Amino acid sequence: MAVTDEAIEKIKGMIVSGALRPGDRLPKESELAAELGLSRNSLREAVRALSLIRILDVRQGDGTYVTSLDPQLLLEALSFVVDFHRDDTVLEFLAVRRILEPAATAMAASRISEQQLDALSAQLDALGGAPSVEELVACDLEFHRSIVRGSGNSVLCSLLDGLSGPTTRARIWRGLTQEDAVSRTLREHRAILAALRDRDAEAARSWATVHIASVEQWLRSTL
Repeated sequence: MAVTDEAIEKIKGMIVSGALRPGDRLPKESELAAELGLSRNSLREAVRALSLIRILDVRQGDGTYVTSLDPQLLLEALSFVVDFHRDDTVLEFLAVRRILEPAATAMAASRISEQQLDALSAQLDALGGAPSVEELVACDLEFHRSIVRGSGNSVLCSLLDGLSGPTTRARIWRGLTQEDAVSRTLREHRAILAALRDRDAEAARSWATVHIASVEQWLRSTL
C-alpha cells in the first residue's frame, strides 16, 4: 500500500505542478513508470485509485487522461462517502448544511436572475398545497439546489449537493410523522423566495437557517 501511495503522490505532483493539465493524456505506462521510478504494478494501482475519485479517466483502447478536474466532478466522491452515514451522524451533516446553505442563499440574493426566481415560483405553484411527502422532498432538494446554483459558486453548489443525500431520509421521516411539516416547509420556501425577490440577503440567510434548523431540531428530539 505504501508503494501505491507513493505512486499516487507522484502523479498528483505532476498534476499540481502543471506538468499534466486537465484533458492531458498520460504517457504510456512503461514510459511513465520509468520517469517516476515506479513499478508498472504500483503505477497501475495508483491510476485505478485516482480514476475512482475522478482525477483520471481510463479509456479502454485509447489511454488514460486527466479529467476536467471540475469541482462538481471531483466532489461526486463526497456524495458517495456520505451515503455510508449512520443515523446518528445525520445531525452532523445537517449542522454543516446549516453553516453553508444560508450563506449560499444570502449570496444568491444579489446574483440570482429574475428568470430563475420565476422558475422557483412556478415550481412551488406546480407543487400545490397538499403534495405527497415524496413530491415535497423532491421539490425541496431541487428548490435549494437551484438557489445555491444562483449563488454563482460552483464549489459551494457541489459541496451542498453532496451533503443533501443523508438528509433526504430525515426529511421523508419528518413528513410522515409530523403533521404540520408539509405546510411549514411550503411556508418557509415562500418566505425564502420572497426574501430573494426583495434582494434582502440577510432575510434570505435567516429564513434558510430557520428552514434547516427546524428539521435539525425535530430530528434531534427523535433520536
